[in-house]
Amino acid sequence: MLATLERETETPPVFSPEVLRMDMDREVDRIVEALRSQVLRDLRRRGLVVGMSGGIDSSVCAALAVRAFGPDKVFGIFMPERDSDPLSLRLGQTLAAHLGIQAVVEDIAPMIAAMGCYERRDAAIREVLPEYAADWKFKIVLPHATESKGYNINYLVYEAPSGETGRVRLPLGPYLGIVAATNMKQRTRKQTEYYHADRLNYAVVGTPNRLEYDQGFFVKNGDGSADVKPIAHLYKTQVYDLAAHLGLPPEIQSRQPTTDTYSLAQSQEEFYFALPYDKMDLCLYGLNHSVPAESVASAIGLPTHVVERVYQDIEQKRRTTRPLHLGPLLVEKVAEIV
Repeated sequence: MLATLERETETPPVFSPEVLRMDMDREVDRIVEALRSQVLRDLRRRGLVVGMSGGIDSSVCAALAVRAFGPDKVFGIFMPERDSDPLSLRLGQTLAAHLGIQAVVEDIAPMIAAMGCYERRDAAIREVLPEYAADWKFKIVLPHATESKGYNINYLVYEAPSGETGRVRLPLGPYLGIVAATNMKQRTRKQTEYYHADRLNYAVVGTPNRLEYDQGFFVKNGDGSADVKPIAHLYKTQVYDLAAHLGLPPEIQSRQPTTDTYSLAQSQEEFYFALPYDKMDLCLYGLNHSVPAESVASAIGLPTHVVERVYQDIEQKRRTTRPLHLGPLLVEKVAEIV
């Protein structure tokens, strides 16, 4: 009876960022073992191709690939275009040298320009900003979770050569037009990765972390396409922890997430997520493990109603991005080749 009373009066554990801590050595060994099995046995390939952006996710994936196959069986590709931050290429090349892998630069600007990427994008922008010209800079943003009224409204933020800045609301049509055009970048990069993978008889690495994978923050048949996705089960916070454990260059470890898609510098939460990644990770974990919103709110220092709104946003994005996770749909099931 006493034991029962003690259990009933125990204070529930306090929710904290510690829930995302993991045994680094064990996790690296687990991923390395999975990569070797998947690539050699299931895919029957002999190495890995990694598109490298100088960001934390692709950098950790490249380091894990080297752990699994050695530097001679990992091939890196840098794929800048007109809007890319030069820092991305520099950091990517720094990492390639650090890991001792072979890597090439593939400038995709001529390819996507030939497909009308920039022209189509600019035409969509002019639907809401007629004076927009090719020498202007822009990005697409969403309100922060603390500012949101419960529904997402996209804005185009612009900067003219004169220094004038401003923002205009983006109706659905122009928004879809801009995104459709810029998605050409991701699909062209993936095409380039598969060219080198076919040439080398390698498999292609996908680099989304759990937050991106869960929330559909990828382009179907673009950066969402890959043969293996070694960190899709890891929260972004855990990816940063792995980067430190793997000894990646400090400048890469400290780089904040960026889309590196538009000409103005842009964080991922500005474009897609409601909060910075460390807070989003805890919200996603909390929702996945049925942690009350008030407990998560206390851990991340935000009001409960904001976390409740983020929970709703996570579930909404899961519903709306489900088609991105689907393969081609068939009229009837066809026997699988084993």
